[in-house]
Amino acid sequence: MDKRLEVTLSDLTLDNPVIPASGTFGFGYEFCEFYDINILGSIATKGTTLNPRFGNPTPRIAECDEGMINSVGLQNPGLEKVVNEEFVKLAKVFNKKVVANISGFSLEEYVECAKVMDKQDIVGIIEVNISCPNVKHGGMSFGTDPNMAYEITKAIKDVTTKPVYIKLSPNVTDIVSIAKACEQGGADGISMINTLLGARFDLKTGKPIIHNIMGGFSGPAIKPVALRMVYQVYEAVNIPIIGIGGIANAKDVIEMMYAGASAIQVGAANCQDPYVCKKIIDDLPKLMDDLHIDNLKDIIGRAHR
Repeated sequence: MDKRLEVTLSDLTLDNPVIPASGTFGFGYEFCEFYDINILGSIATKGTTLNPRFGNPTPRIAECDEGMINSVGLQNPGLEKVVNEEFVKLAKVFNKKVVANISGFSLEEYVECAKVMDKQDIVGIIEVNISCPNVKHGGMSFGTDPNMAYEITKAIKDVTTKPVYIKLSPNVTDIVSIAKACEQGGADGISMINTLLGARFDLKTGKPIIHNIMGGFSGPAIKPVALRMVYQVYEAVNIPIIGIGGIANAKDVIEMMYAGASAIQVGAANCQDPYVCKKIIDDLPKLMDDLHIDNLKDIIGRAHR
């Protein structure tokens, strides 16, 4: 293991900064057939809600140039099954702590999910999705209003002992004000960004390709937006940032860390290539040598210096 790749998120030391993003890697164990998932820094598990969710009607995926649109709608088996079945399966093949992603449709649901996740041995960080653009009520409003972001962060921090990272939506006028509100509410870190909003239309019928018309746009095309937002938030807060958005190779990782990320998540690229996270981890040491980088920790926020 190359010690030069080690990074820290709150009280958690990761062997490397590479984390598959929530919703793009299932509950992790599904990828064991491809490679040893223990090489990963961590895994952000599939977004979990208090009750089981079937998700949105199909079709709910649309391909785009340089990305994809999804309107899955937080499909998951619910909190009880996640902790009693999915985490049990994952713990048999993964010996590290995970980033447990939670979502909800009321303050009470978020708090209940957080309380249960806080008790799980496998959970190292609780990642709170206040930004999902696929759900018509609840998720979007929490992430677009600084007061709501503060309230939900504080409510979760009041019932947890583990680090809490708030996952921010880019679909706002001023992401810095939202990040600062989360920090004031006690957030231990920020995950950013979630998907942008996008749409596609069928050329033959003129109808929307996705049943819900709009969905979350992700992939390489959103990387410049993510970099800009991470850069802005790094200037404004004093807590770690997990950078997300269009990361598909080792160069993207370095660039995101220059902007201010302490670690990164790989999202849409997993849907295109199940080996992408492994390739990034394999490629990082050589790229670091080429760029004369001694240690990844040294480059966090380099663009600001």
